[in-house]
Amino acid sequence: MKKNEESSLKVSEYLLQIKAIKLNIAKPYTWASGWKSPIYCDNRKTLSYPQIRNFIRDEMVKLIREEYGEPEVIAGVATAGIPLGVLVAQDLGLPFIYVRSEEKKHGLENQIEGVLEANKAVVIIEDLVSTGMSSLKAVDAIKNAGANVKGMAAIFTYGFKTASNNFSKAKCPLVTLTNYDNLIAQALDSGYIQANDLITLKKWRETPEKWGI
Repeated sequence: MKKNEESSLKVSEYLLQIKAIKLNIAKPYTWASGWKSPIYCDNRKTLSYPQIRNFIRDEMVKLIREEYGEPEVIAGVATAGIPLGVLVAQDLGLPFIYVRSEEKKHGLENQIEGVLEANKAVVIIEDLVSTGMSSLKAVDAIKNAGANVKGMAAIFTYGFKTASNNFSKAKCPLVTLTNYDNLIAQALDSGYIQANDLITLKKWRETPEKWGI
């Protein structure tokens, strides 16, 4: 097994262990989009577990260096990408900024908080990527500010084709610590799910917008 594969499965193990990710086929969750889903993800729970939080930070730093070299600025996507982004920026000794989903309606009306100079090389941190639409708003904001987006790094992705297409169109690379395939593989290995659950879980990922209707 490759080192990155080991790390991905370990991250998945931790996320399942602390219930940052929950799987429930019998009683699906309803997302804000209205989609029915057998999986629910709240990676912010990792912040409450120092050992896991530090492991994710260290693996994220390694991933960024492997994929993007040495960035000049770390950006977090508000709100869930902010805490991990701060941890990564602190470890790398880099400036940190964060990006709101839209401009504030008062004060300076900033969308980007912090100091971002033109032409700086930025890596953006997210906790979770689903369709990628909200994440890519941060990419657009940073590009519009005159900086260079090297790419995005996230803890987890569902691996939707829609997300792959959206990131490809935006010409923004995306790397993640773990993903849906490795998550359900780890869930099966640990006894969290049974073999017959895999068919349902894989089918959901193919057409999540139609599943459970």
